[in-house]
Amino acid sequence: MAVPVRWFVMLCAWGLALMAVPGLAADVPDSVAVLITYHSLSGSTEKMARAVAEGAKAVPGARVALKRVGEVTGPELFSSDAVIVGSPVYWSNMSGEVKTFFDNWQFKFGAFPEFKMRNKVGAAFATGGQVSGGKEVTMLTILAAMLGNQMIVVSGGGAFGASATTEGDSPGIDDKELAEARDLGRRVAEVAVIIKRGARK
Repeated sequence: MAVPVRWFVMLCAWGLALMAVPGLAADVPDSVAVLITYHSLSGSTEKMARAVAEGAKAVPGARVALKRVGEVTGPELFSSDAVIVGSPVYWSNMSGEVKTFFDNWQFKFGAFPEFKMRNKVGAAFATGGQVSGGKEVTMLTILAAMLGNQMIVVSGGGAFGASATTEGDSPGIDDKELAEARDLGRRVAEVAVIIKRGARK
């Protein structure tokens, strides 16, 4: 059934009037693209990545992509507003696949010399078998690579990001560790919205 012209005009006027209300337009969430990418063999880091994605999706306006590091393309990387990278601990550091992903930022995607990742939000998460096996070092090396690209790094879930211990007295990933992962994803998306909104002014 066709809508009478007078009703259409009234609806348009009503919408314009709402937009004119002070502060109302500012309540409309900014859309931000959050890329969560990881390497995982055992499935532990992938489980954390999915929890990080859940946290990011809880933020209004967040568009979340979840991919393995080997599947990410240059356009996907550069069009994102935030990137969260996860790695298992290999010999107290990030895995070779994650290191290759960061190397590809320049040698495959061409992030430098324009610093195409500048002012994007970055964060890290890690999984490791032992309590002190190198999870903090792994997250710090991920954040260092982001800082080298002039990104804005944030934490969440822990001092350097979210992490999980998967062997010994703490096999698998428990609810607390998943909650920390969700907290990381949520905080990154929230900060990305704040930065994008500020840059727009």
